[in-house]
Amino acid sequence: MDIILLEHIDKVGAKLDVVKVKDGYGRNYLIPNGLALVANKTNMARLDGLKKQGAKKEAVVIAAFQVIAAKIAGTTLKLTAKAGDSGRLFGSVTAQNISAALRDQLGVDADKRIIEMPEEVKDLGNYEATVKFHPEVSALVKFEVAAEGAGE
Repeated sequence: MDIILLEHIDKVGAKLDVVKVKDGYGRNYLIPNGLALVANKTNMARLDGLKKQGAKKEAVVIAAFQVIAAKIAGTTLKLTAKAGDSGRLFGSVTAQNISAALRDQLGVDADKRIIEMPEEVKDLGNYEATVKFHPEVSALVKFEVAAEGAGE
């Protein structure tokens, strides 16, 4: 059965792709749940219109994410953590900490799942992480880890 996907589905295809699936999967799951349409002449004619609409919406989303990425680009986040005399942290800095710092210091909401940490951050110092807002838009976040109570 040929269908037009209305959403991205792992191991099946991307949004607005025409793919072949087993009849039962298409009829009993994808179509009733609004995830796909039957690829008949009428729906194939609508596909071009859907692609144009999708492209316009996607462009607006990408532009919004690029504004946020530009806001992040030139800054360095300051994080504090408990550390020993040797500069070793008593834990580690995680994507959750970066997400909270982005929200508190820059007013940018970024879910911890879109933040890629380069390595485990277990020492004081300067590091970089990548925030992937969209497959086409990512931003490099620089952050400095300082000991709690230092510089007061």
